[in-house]
Amino acid sequence: MILVTGATGNVGSELVEALLRAGEQVRALVRNPAEAALPAGAEPVGGDLNRPESLTRALDVVRGLFLLPGYDDMPGLLARAREVGVRRVVLLTGGSAALEDMTNVVSRYMTLSERALRASGLPWTILRPRSFMSNALRWLPQVRAGDVVRVPFADVRTAAIDPYDIAAVAARALLDDGHDGLVHELTGPRALLAADQVAVLAEVLGRDLRCEGLTNAEARAEMEAAMPVPYVDAFFRFFSDGTLDESYVHPTVQKVTGRPARTFEQWANAHADAFRTV
Repeated sequence: MILVTGATGNVGSELVEALLRAGEQVRALVRNPAEAALPAGAEPVGGDLNRPESLTRALDVVRGLFLLPGYDDMPGLLARAREVGVRRVVLLTGGSAALEDMTNVVSRYMTLSERALRASGLPWTILRPRSFMSNALRWLPQVRAGDVVRVPFADVRTAAIDPYDIAAVAARALLDDGHDGLVHELTGPRALLAADQVAVLAEVLGRDLRCEGLTNAEARAEMEAAMPVPYVDAFFRFFSDGTLDESYVHPTVQKVTGRPARTFEQWANAHADAFRTV
């Protein structure tokens, strides 16, 4: 049995599907098991990752655990997993964990999560994906309103990755030997500007979309309306100050899965209906 946390999220939902295709028993940790939209074969279970004592049912007979970062008592959660016999943990963090910047709220929670896992005594694998291709779904309201997509940090290239590929690597790390103690740096096959992604969407959708960059002041105002200020500060330090470079392409997806990482064109074609419905 493998327990997938964040089972309805971008990566978790893809991982549930990948594990089921591999013939594995999958338990999906969700907020409301009675209402969770999961594929046939996945077992929904409730529990609060901030309260390890609530996970007795979720962790029963689990041998592999896919875990997201940033919970209040990560050491307690991992101790609970070890007590019940979990034999392998795959933790999803991000490139900023390598910075170990305790003054940056995003880098901090990812770094602390990694440190807790390394100290847990459990066999572990860490996945550090860069920006998700699915972040482009944030543009849906603008695509609904017209043909202009305005973006922050327009001059920053990122080797964004399809969550499908993150899940594919996670599945292999959970199911195969040889991944214990490894940190997998995960990217897509090319570093693109937001304008490059918008151009791909325009071609896929048959739309005359164009990309415009927000000023830093405009970007900060927009982002502060959607998230706490410390997180906005973190992203500005990453992409405006340049403390995090997500342009470097890593070959990890190819090495682990035996196939190339998916391109943004492939992602856009796979999710074109989401944009066409607007």
